[in-house]
Amino acid sequence: MNELISLDQQLLLFLNGLGSSTFDPFWLLVTGKWFWIPFYVILLYLIYKAVPRRKLIFVLIFIAIGIAISDQLASVFKHGIERLRPCHDPLIMEKMRMVICGGQYGFYSAHASSSFFLVSFLTILIGKNYKYLPYILVFWACIVSYSRIYVGVHYPGDVAFGAAVGFLLGGVIANLTKKVVNRN
Repeated sequence: MNELISLDQQLLLFLNGLGSSTFDPFWLLVTGKWFWIPFYVILLYLIYKAVPRRKLIFVLIFIAIGIAISDQLASVFKHGIERLRPCHDPLIMEKMRMVICGGQYGFYSAHASSSFFLVSFLTILIGKNYKYLPYILVFWACIVSYSRIYVGVHYPGDVAFGAAVGFLLGGVIANLTKKVVNRN
């Protein structure tokens, strides 16, 4: 386990070290909540166009439930495992570029989890309607996830685990949504 933690720390130092103060404002925007609102509006429009009107409310409710579960589950893990964020870890914080720092604990990344939840959920539900949507969503989720490493608030392992949880959760909830929507 110590080897895995050491590898995670080395990977963080490498990826975080690729940054420069010139690009910090960009990555702070990418990691922020408000920057993505136009993208979410576009996704909402695509959902609106792909889902029959009488079933749309169910899809939106399931998206809200899935994101809430994704976020709250990450919080449970953070406080249950209590792995310090890199920016709070005395063994590594002096070696890394500190751009911002979040709460004390960081395992696992709620940003990565919520982003990859949307990737799998929307790909399963409306991906066949839009040829390039799955690729765009994966690219977007990877950018959001990398931003968390860049700014120094998550180890790569936190991001990878969060992405996996979100992806699995999105698949489960998308299939549950399909069952509910097809009944109505």
